[in-house]
Amino acid sequence: MIVDLDNKKVRVQKNNRLVEYDILFTFDSTDTKKFYIGYTNHTFSEDGRKKIYLSAYNPMKLGTELENITDENEIKMVRDVLNDINKAAND
Repeated sequence: MIVDLDNKKVRVQKNNRLVEYDILFTFDSTDTKKFYIGYTNHTFSEDGRKKIYLSAYNPMKLGTELENITDENEIKMVRDVLNDINKAAND
């Protein structure tokens, strides 16, 4: 996996081919002391919503694996940030 913040891309090797995602946003949290990245390949789920993926990352080790977000408090914090982004986009 390659995270290219300068070109706003995440590249992942899947089934022997390179899949590219566009980075939508990044943010960090002083509470968790982690950095987060939201990205999409512009596909849609069955309910018609665009698929957006979220992961934690270490900006000092770009090009390494993104981390899954599994802690309930961390998931809640990320949801709150996404709701804030959605609200700002709709205002």
